[in-house]
Amino acid sequence: MTSQLTDQFNRTINYIRISVTDRCDFRCIYCMAEKMEFLPKTQLLSLEEIDRIASIFISLGVEKIRITGGEPLVRKNIDSLFSSLSKNKGLKELTLTTNASQLKKKALMLKSSGVKRINISLDSLDPLTFKKMTRTGVLEDVLKGIEHAVEVGFEKIKLNTVLMKGINDHELFELIDYAIKHGLDISFIEEMPLGSTDFERKVTAVSNNDVLEKIKDKYSVKSISLSTGGPAKYWQVEGSNTRVGLISPHSHNFCEDCNRVRISCKGELFLCLGQEEKIELMPLLRNHLHDDQPIKDAIINSMKIKPLSHEFNLNQSKPAIVRFMSHTGG
Repeated sequence: MTSQLTDQFNRTINYIRISVTDRCDFRCIYCMAEKMEFLPKTQLLSLEEIDRIASIFISLGVEKIRITGGEPLVRKNIDSLFSSLSKNKGLKELTLTTNASQLKKKALMLKSSGVKRINISLDSLDPLTFKKMTRTGVLEDVLKGIEHAVEVGFEKIKLNTVLMKGINDHELFELIDYAIKHGLDISFIEEMPLGSTDFERKVTAVSNNDVLEKIKDKYSVKSISLSTGGPAKYWQVEGSNTRVGLISPHSHNFCEDCNRVRISCKGELFLCLGQEEKIELMPLLRNHLHDDQPIKDAIINSMKIKPLSHEFNLNQSKPAIVRFMSHTGG
């Protein structure tokens, strides 16, 4: 199906990320404040509304959907959404981003629902550092979840790591070695200035330019042309099945190839993670219960206001975007 979603810069949108909840069982220091106020359930899209939004986007030519949060697997009855999405014939790829805390319980369900690839956030292999970065997470639970997911046999599992100077950046090689040992991919994501946190981002930020130089000093790697629908640039670690990705919103802006939009858990269609342009879909869904056309029209028209790029700047005294990452979805 040819996508009907082309923005003003002639970029085709065929990928959406849908946040199913702003809640999470972790409180990662670069993602949330320690004391978060979560949305009341009345302000969240129902799972049926999320399924409807997904179906509408698929009818407009979207081929890939990533389910995100918060932590999507803590959403009550989330199994039913994956089951329903898996039955949509127009969807070519259904993926998930998770912190792996619930994977021991949910991996088999995900595999049976047609999820072939999952991304797992893992920022440290040291229990104390992991606790410091997640505030509430237990590393052992996460590692057991990852190992169970490997046993279940997903087509590809990728780790996502945010390196922070003076906190976990010394674990670069240990994390890559863990990925190699378990046959996983791993991506390093430059910290994004979303939401106010308890530290100064320009002090803790790690450039992927530096990360790549360190990787090349230790490993034999070659740049490869690989597109997974996202912004990562990949290097193959020779002698292994592991690919190292670099997601670099600061050092290498990737917006010229942007093919995605995001739906927040309250039905906001964000045209860019790093900008505030959005369309409110929840009122349209609830005012047009049996007619998808007004929602389709709003989505198609939203392409006219999709920005050219984000404008992240770590030197700003205030974050570029006030909302937290957990609100928009990863």
